[in-house]
Amino acid sequence: MYQVTKLHYHTLSKVLDVYFEDGSYYCLKAEYLRTHSPSAEVQGHTPAQKQLVLNKQSVAIKAIEPIGHYAARLIFDDGHESGLFSWQYLHTIATQHDKLWQEYLDAVEKHHAKKDSVPIKFVP
Repeated sequence: MYQVTKLHYHTLSKVLDVYFEDGSYYCLKAEYLRTHSPSAEVQGHTPAQKQLVLNKQSVAIKAIEPIGHYAARLIFDDGHESGLFSWQYLHTIATQHDKLWQEYLDAVEKHHAKKDSVPIKFVP
């Protein structure tokens, strides 16, 4: 089990520093945290229900609320506040950042390519 010892948010750069008990720390952008929120609104209840969150480049964290000794609620300035970021979840998305971010960028690219295509049906 991973234990977070400190969370520090930089308002200008919109980066959250996450410090763990083992001495490791990670810097996570608010956009990344928002697009990877653990909330059911984003993740759904099954992998098929997962939502692609778009246009969050400017999102910021406006508050951080501790939840017991195991998680934090990040309140974003776009109104999203339903995700509880457990220490385990923060560790997972921090250590898998490059892979998860690339998957997200690929999904965004696929979404944009798909929305610009117009199916044409020819009827004789």
